[in-house]
Amino acid sequence: MILHICPRDAWAKALAAGVYEGDTLATDGFIHCSAEEWVHLPATMLFRGRTDLLLLEIAEDRLPTPVVWEEGDPPHPEGALFPHLYAALPTSAVVSAREYLPGEDGTFAPLR
Repeated sequence: MILHICPRDAWAKALAAGVYEGDTLATDGFIHCSAEEWVHLPATMLFRGRTDLLLLEIAEDRLPTPVVWEEGDPPHPEGALFPHLYAALPTSAVVSAREYLPGEDGTFAPLR
């Protein structure tokens, strides 16, 4: 299972369309995803304090192409790799979309 952080309104549009392209498929060529162990890192770096986010749980076996595990931007200091999806995400590959809220200081806590 891989995860993706998604604004609630973008997910609503994706459900209507049947696919999600995020804000990076067109610009970066892939959709940024994370492993459960470190999804809080990009969440805090990119979305500090936002309360309109969902955490999408994605079943890799339902994706149209395999994910590619690559360095983040910037690279993680301990060498953690991040899953990148080089295709649009079918909404049918998402097994759960749950609210993802920061703590009082605006940061996101580890899920584990």
